[in-house]
Amino acid sequence: MFSYQDQFSAATKSNLQAQLDLINTLTAKAFEGVEKIVELNLSAAKASLEESAAAAKQLAAAKDPQELLSLAAAQAQPGAEKAAAYGRHLAGIVSATQAEFTKAAEAQVAETSRKVGALIDEISKNAPPGSEQAISLLKATLTNANAGYEQLTKSTKQAVETLEANLSNAAKQFTAVAEKTAATTRSKK
Repeated sequence: MFSYQDQFSAATKSNLQAQLDLINTLTAKAFEGVEKIVELNLSAAKASLEESAAAAKQLAAAKDPQELLSLAAAQAQPGAEKAAAYGRHLAGIVSATQAEFTKAAEAQVAETSRKVGALIDEISKNAPPGSEQAISLLKATLTNANAGYEQLTKSTKQAVETLEANLSNAAKQFTAVAEKTAATTRSKK
């Protein structure tokens, strides 16, 4: 039978390895998310440059101010739609990355809690008389740590949902303004 020191040492080593694994997993997920955002931004920048060059050629070829306004109005709507699509895509990347973070962290916390709970149960079986209060304190600490983690997870999910809602709302407002501008310009023709 192992001594308490050996049990704690093994548990500490196992917990440290699990934390390192979690850090590696989260780092990989973060890099994947950043990579997707960089790809999105590069794609958006390339498309924007190409579209801007084409739009500039069209605007430069305008024969009178009325045609210039008409061309500008025609370009406002697609631009607003593309901005809204960009916002939705960005929110999707952030949401997916956050979901992967949460999934990995939840799995790690559940496994660590299970291991620590099993260790506490094993120790409590072999604990000397009078140590019930210390074991009860350990169990309460584990319960409180799990509750704290659950609250952190809920807060993180709420923050991401708020970000997604704000991005969606901003995209809708931008689209509405662009549509109003395009409609106003068309009515002045």
